Amino acid sequence: MEDAALDILKEAILLERRGRAFYQKVADQAQNKAVREFFETMVAEENHHMHILTEQLKSYQSNQTFAALDAEDAQSQPLPNLVLSEEVKKQIASADFEAAAISAAMLMEERAVKLYGDRAAATGDEQEKTLYQWLTDWEKGHLAFLSDLDKTLKESIWNDNQYWPF
Repeated sequence: MEDAALDILKEAILLERRGRAFYQKVADQAQNKAVREFFETMVAEENHHMHILTEQLKSYQSNQTFAALDAEDAQSQPLPNLVLSEEVKKQIASADFEAAAISAAMLMEERAVKLYGDRAAATGDEQEKTLYQWLTDWEKGHLAFLSDLDKTLKESIWNDNQYWPF
């Protein structure tokens, strides 16, 4: 018999691992210090999620229950105090790799939002629902931040290349 909760936990850990590897690769290749730091922050957040999910997996495998979220985690927010200056945005816009990475990152975050949101809606276990709703909100924060950054980058590229029709 399949265990949906276990399958989702495994998929979630894999998703976070892939995100971490992707963000680390971008950070390693970034030329600008602030751009590198942005992606390193994303790496740290993916590490944090992996840790939480791994602990939940251990709990679930041991006794078929989800552990309550740590109070500090439950109150935490994505990308705390992270503000990208106009200079950093320009650095990302002028670097094709980093700009492309933003688009790819958005797709990963959208996938995470769907996975976590769907599981939060499907489960009857309150601890599991709390975990996946927390992760959904967190990934939505990442997605909103990346979407805003992507919009700024597009506008910058359009303005720099005089693509506006007016």
